[in-house]
Amino acid sequence: MRQPKRIKKSLFYSIVDGSFWSVMFGMGEKYLSAFAVFLKATNVQIGLLTSLPLLFSSLSQFLSLKLIDVFKTRKKFIVTSSIIQALTWLPILLVFFFGKFRVYFLILFAVVYWVSGMIAVPAWNSWMGDLVDAKIRGSYFSKRNRITGLVIFVSFVSGGIILDLFKNGADRQYIGFAIIFLVALVSRLMSAFFLSKKYEPYVEIRAEHKFSFTAFLKQARFRNYGLFVIFLTMMNFSVYLAAPFFVAYMLYDLQLSYLMYMMLISTAFITKYLSLPVWGELLDTYGTKKLLQLTGFLIAFSPLFWLFSTKYYFLILIQMYGGIMWAGFELASFNFVFDTTTTEKRARCVSYYNVINGIMIFLGATIGSLIIKYNNVFWTKYYLVFLISGILRLGTAAFFLPKLKEVRKVKEISYNRIFLKAMDMILSQSFRSVNLLAYPRKFRRVMNVVRKKK
Repeated sequence: MRQPKRIKKSLFYSIVDGSFWSVMFGMGEKYLSAFAVFLKATNVQIGLLTSLPLLFSSLSQFLSLKLIDVFKTRKKFIVTSSIIQALTWLPILLVFFFGKFRVYFLILFAVVYWVSGMIAVPAWNSWMGDLVDAKIRGSYFSKRNRITGLVIFVSFVSGGIILDLFKNGADRQYIGFAIIFLVALVSRLMSAFFLSKKYEPYVEIRAEHKFSFTAFLKQARFRNYGLFVIFLTMMNFSVYLAAPFFVAYMLYDLQLSYLMYMMLISTAFITKYLSLPVWGELLDTYGTKKLLQLTGFLIAFSPLFWLFSTKYYFLILIQMYGGIMWAGFELASFNFVFDTTTTEKRARCVSYYNVINGIMIFLGATIGSLIIKYNNVFWTKYYLVFLISGILRLGTAAFFLPKLKEVRKVKEISYNRIFLKAMDMILSQSFRSVNLLAYPRKFRRVMNVVRKKK
């Protein structure tokens, strides 16, 4: 039996928990690659820092289903794994003293960090699916993501400022990293505390709700969720050919300072923060498939834009574009899981997705690191993986997205109209956020004419 008051309070606690998790992510996890660069990691090691933790955390998903049974409740399992993840920041910050093997120890502890966090994801998805009503999922998660996104932004900026203050000398730089990693540790412990305060509705998993990984693979191409898993894992393979190396490109080749790097990454956070409420409103009205198809195609262009210029202002524009499109894509992808799975099967479905996804990300990052190591096509070794990543993203979107089906009854709208509507709303939201009553009248008149024509 659902308990509305406890659910309402739990949804608030979920936002608080997510906010503390975001401090850990923004001030800790987002600087792991920069820490590896500080430790003089090679491109291959940077690739392994991304791919190996994801590979092992994906394989841990098989254990995740068993641990849910061992702990009896999803809450105990998630809180325990959160505490373990928090404590991994201690050995991570101590690898500085591990001599010539310190990068490899960083990779090892990063594996523990990722496994302890990812192993509870299926249980968390199942739990949140029970708490959030289907009619408000788009608006609730856009609100939650907006708040956590703002916290990530503030935490990330704070981390960059701290590192910039301690930038002179290796010992001082290490002190900067130690400070932000300790903040990450404490924040994750606070996150675990608020997780423990949430209400968990009872759910019974019967034998008919269980199915093997092999059975899932055999049926994947015939089912809506299965096709979605194939699409998303192929997309992540394409993304992670390049994703681990943008930090190295910015810090090694472009010679950006920590402050400039922080400002560049923060741009994507800001635009994501401003656009999330818009995508959430559109998702509730027009469904997940429409947004998934629109943003799935548009995110494919992000790595290709990096080929055109190294000017800092141009990179800012790329980050603005990426922040908007990834906000829509991530929100639509997240909600598509809830739309296409039942409460009883959701944890198992998510765990199987995570297994495949981790393997594909591992392959993508590994192949990307090898391409960077052995190619000399452009002035920088990174451009070829940016190009290949963009082409593969476009191919994946074109092949798989038309096969997906919307499962809810939603309003119909064309792709160009929803795109224009989204841009109109995002611009309006952006200007309101800086205390402007409206954007320029001339542009508003143009947008009104466009909408009337559609």
